[in-house]
Amino acid sequence: MIAATSISAQVKTFRIALGSIMHESNSFNPAKTELADFEWVEPTLDRWGAGSTEVAGFVEEGRRQGWTMIPTVYSHAMPRGAVSRSAFEELAKRLVEGFEKAGQCDAILIALHGAMYAEDYPQGDEELIRRLRAKFPKPFPIVLTHDFHGNTSPAIVEMTNVLVSYKQNPHLDTKDRGVQAANILGRMLRGEVHPVQTIIKPDMVYNIVFQNTYGDPMKPLTQETFRMERENPKILAASVMGGYQYNDSPHMGPSVIVVTDGDRNLAEREAKRLSDMMWAQRDRLKLTLPQAAGAVTAAMGAAKFPVALFDIGDNVGGGSAGDSTFLLDELVKQKATGWVVVMYDPGAFAAAQKAGLDGAFDELVGGKSDKAHGAPVRVRGKVRSFHAGKYIETAVRHGGGKYWSMGHTAVIEAEGSTRDLSNYLVVTSERSSPNSIHQIVSLGIYPERQKILVAKGTIAPRAAYEPVAAEIVMVDTPGATSVNPGRYEFKEARQGMWGIK
Repeated sequence: MIAATSISAQVKTFRIALGSIMHESNSFNPAKTELADFEWVEPTLDRWGAGSTEVAGFVEEGRRQGWTMIPTVYSHAMPRGAVSRSAFEELAKRLVEGFEKAGQCDAILIALHGAMYAEDYPQGDEELIRRLRAKFPKPFPIVLTHDFHGNTSPAIVEMTNVLVSYKQNPHLDTKDRGVQAANILGRMLRGEVHPVQTIIKPDMVYNIVFQNTYGDPMKPLTQETFRMERENPKILAASVMGGYQYNDSPHMGPSVIVVTDGDRNLAEREAKRLSDMMWAQRDRLKLTLPQAAGAVTAAMGAAKFPVALFDIGDNVGGGSAGDSTFLLDELVKQKATGWVVVMYDPGAFAAAQKAGLDGAFDELVGGKSDKAHGAPVRVRGKVRSFHAGKYIETAVRHGGGKYWSMGHTAVIEAEGSTRDLSNYLVVTSERSSPNSIHQIVSLGIYPERQKILVAKGTIAPRAAYEPVAAEIVMVDTPGATSVNPGRYEFKEARQGMWGIK
């Protein structure tokens, strides 16, 4: 079991236990997330240090500081519905046991998403930290990172010494935040700083459509957190989190967390100021997005191509089904040309496999997960190619992931294609968020040659699609990640929040 060693300026080398369990749970998606859905990363520092995740940031900064680091448990699953009762209990068991087996250590450095929703625990991440604290009570240091979309609770802030969240969305700063959290921990262990933190939760829903931190209205808030940390040495970390509106939990919604060096009054004052800035933006958070039919019509008549249509209601990275057909249906009905749609449909892949390369394809595609994401759409064409569906993203993109998989994949050249301009339906056997343009480039599809690109996401695909798209249009489609909170019945969330209806 981990036991705290003395923390003093004379300690030269620290033993730090690292861990992570990540899941963004869409409580409105009826498909539960089971233990088999979680991937387990080999517990080696070389493997944990790969890519640009916050855990990679832990490893990088720990190596710089000369720590002895003990990797415990690192697991993650694609966003989906609530984590099942049995899965959560097993995850919690493995996490706690992993830290207990780490031996004599000075601190825990852990990455949790912040929006895990389990059957018995709407604030799943809070419960994980509660179980860790039961084994490793204060003053033993626990430093935590959260995703920008975490629905952070006051309790988890109280139970941890430091909480740092991603600042940016798309999440291009994940590794930086891991480095920042580890750096603060090192300074704390050496006795250089004495962190205190506070949280304020504006009583509102900051709609996901407006959570692009690289543009207005969110950008000024993000830039202010950078300025605060840069100009005031007493402010160790300032986090403005957009929250996650597809998670019906008691603390659903945005959060402001400020960590200072021993000055609680400063932390509370600055957190209140940032919260007031967020609250003051309410009149700018108005939804005026096109629906599927109008978006396709406008894209067909655009002056410059390609036009990227973001299918918000089927945001795979937000826990949706991945097989919504509303945009595909309109593309087929309106006889659009030069389009690309990626669709999760293992049955359609099997049909393509049976037809063989260059074989005729005539199948009902998509709309098979549930009734919320449209009816299956008949697509005719021929099988163009097959792929293992694995690809690498070498640039820093949303979430910092490097290795991606969409499972066995077939590319269908659909009706209406010409020799110079094809319609491509990509059918995959695994759900995969379009965080990387290599999702389609790895299949031999060149986005700059197409007219309409459909990406099943909201903000996450921006870093991938902005370099190639002449225009990005967010489309108000139905589904488990619909942009309009009024389409859902909230039972656990605080009643009367601005923007929930």
